[in-house]
Amino acid sequence: MNGTFTHKLLKQSLLTTTTHFPFPQNGFTLTSQQCGTMLQSFTNTKSFTKGQQLHAQMTTCGALRDNNYLNTKLAAFYASCGRMAEAQLIFDEIELKNSFLWNFMIRGYACSGCSLKSIALYREMFGFGWKTDKFTYPFVLKACGDLLLVEIGRKVHGEVVVSGLVSDIYVGNSLLAMYSKFGDMGMARMLFDRMLERDLTSWNTMISSYVKNENPKEALAIFYMMGKAGLSVDGTTLLGLLSACAGLMALKPGKALHCYVIRNRAEFSNKFLRNALIGMYSSCNSIAYARRLFDEVKLKDTVSWNSMISGYEQSGDAFESLRLFCKMFTEGAGPDEVTIVTVLGACGSITALQFGTSIHSCLVKKGFCVNTIVGTSLIDMYSKCGTLTCSRRVFDEMPEKNLVSWSAMVAGYGVHGKGREAIAIFHAMIAKNILPDEGVLTSVLSACSHAGLINEGRQIFHRMTTEYNVKPTSAHYSCLVDLLGRAGRLDEAYELIKSMKAIPTSDIWAALLSACRLHQNVNLAEILEQKVFEMNLKGVGSYICLSNIYAAEKRWDDVERVRAMVRRKGLKKPPGCSFVEVDKMVHRFLVGDRSHQQTEYIYSKLEDINQRLKEAGYKPDTSSVFYDVGEEVKEKMLWDHSERLAIAFALINTNPGTTIRITKNLRVCGDCHTVTKLISKLMCREIIMRDIHRFHHFKDGFCSCSDYW
Repeated sequence: MNGTFTHKLLKQSLLTTTTHFPFPQNGFTLTSQQCGTMLQSFTNTKSFTKGQQLHAQMTTCGALRDNNYLNTKLAAFYASCGRMAEAQLIFDEIELKNSFLWNFMIRGYACSGCSLKSIALYREMFGFGWKTDKFTYPFVLKACGDLLLVEIGRKVHGEVVVSGLVSDIYVGNSLLAMYSKFGDMGMARMLFDRMLERDLTSWNTMISSYVKNENPKEALAIFYMMGKAGLSVDGTTLLGLLSACAGLMALKPGKALHCYVIRNRAEFSNKFLRNALIGMYSSCNSIAYARRLFDEVKLKDTVSWNSMISGYEQSGDAFESLRLFCKMFTEGAGPDEVTIVTVLGACGSITALQFGTSIHSCLVKKGFCVNTIVGTSLIDMYSKCGTLTCSRRVFDEMPEKNLVSWSAMVAGYGVHGKGREAIAIFHAMIAKNILPDEGVLTSVLSACSHAGLINEGRQIFHRMTTEYNVKPTSAHYSCLVDLLGRAGRLDEAYELIKSMKAIPTSDIWAALLSACRLHQNVNLAEILEQKVFEMNLKGVGSYICLSNIYAAEKRWDDVERVRAMVRRKGLKKPPGCSFVEVDKMVHRFLVGDRSHQQTEYIYSKLEDINQRLKEAGYKPDTSSVFYDVGEEVKEKMLWDHSERLAIAFALINTNPGTTIRITKNLRVCGDCHTVTKLISKLMCREIIMRDIHRFHHFKDGFCSCSDYW
């Protein structure tokens, strides 16, 4: 036995025992069997302190000297408590090791996050000729799965088959779990179907595995099979099923599970299920149900808050998401990485820059680790709030960047119309030997589209298959069609669509239709009209675009025909809405909004601006009003657009020279674009506006988009 180690343990034991020793004293010596029995008890209960004290007493009385039985029990005790350094020291001193000890060490390393050591010990055990058994393989398979060592895992699977243990239910369940971690659900399902005996763990493993591998539909199918087999569910089953319902947005089966939980409240009353139910209702856009459950929870944990905060953010209610985050702070609940990422996303969606910056400052002050995930969220938030310099600073300061981080920076430059910078970042990523995926290629192609970089976009599209081994998806074709369409090459874009091997999606046709509106190509729009109607689109955007094309040509009968179809389908155009942040409060304005408490001052400011614009030579561009009414009425319809109300409010409530940041949920109209350019010059203000397509940076009477949007 290592003398230094023994002395250290003895010293620790004496320090922790001040008044009494929980074992026989006054010269009475425990027998080897008694010590072994006590060690086994401490191993089962993971009573580390008591076991350590017993170790000290055994060392003092010399009971461990040349006692293979007790040393084996002692090593197993430390391994079961996750104290692998101590276990390894004792293990190395034991000359006659048995399978029991090998198994405990393999298990200890596998469960302590030292999976590689677990596999190495298994190979060592195998090499020494020790017989493996049903207690060996489950933890070796766990270690392979945790490390995603596919080839080694398959080799161990082969050794399981040779050993004749593949029919053991414990080993079989471990094989299911390992292959699910590999993402090989085909093999997992084959093994599951061949199992002669299945227990509840087998079914739960398959349900949770399908959910984790993004196949919730199959998870529910396994559950229905489970019902036919006559098995009852437990809490683990319900958690997996609720996650499946959330993934499928399947509210009806989710409610049925909720009813089951209520009927069995005594058995299933725990915070994990409550949080899962909140998450399920949030994912199914039943935010009222989720909030009711949330409010009923007396002791809310971080997961409860996160489920509700992310639920509001996903449903598009960023305001309530941020309000709930503030309430979380006031009630003393500590946010985690998930909370921060969700709230930063909410800030980005409504341009709440001051709020987002405060969160970033709080992270820095509290020493919160700005890891890759949080850093990427900050890049995205700053970009969506119009401050690319902050995005780039966060990006440059990140110690580690993954593909998503690079993609966020590429997308940020792209949406701000800085196509060449986006391409430069993309090439810098390639130089770091990071191969692009579908997402980052979509971002860089979109950047080319916003900046009108036709040749560059074509080259990147070509390299997708020749250099990057990525098969173009509908999103990539949509970007290329948009790129050609914006540049006025409508016929070329149409030919590209017709040459596609796959069936064009609604997004691709919508991109070409938008280009027809931009370049007033009515003939091609009429050809596309049938495509729009055939696809039975659920979104109203393409119908509005088609209606506006006809309205621009004053073809009012066609306008009414398209609008009638929209009414028959029950589709509705969302009202124009703009957000502006002042003093960490985000204010929302609708078209013609008169609900704000400063309405009188806002409209008075608009009148003042209107007068100054007319003196500067401004004439309203009513071509953006697609209604059959007189010019005077059209001018009035233009003047209370939501972004103008937001600008007037910001001019009243901010100091001269302060940058104004606005987010609009629709495309900014041509006249509002012109007016905002003039306001930026007359009021000496920089105005950064994000519409549904891109950012516009207005300064000194010019826009960063150069009227190309």
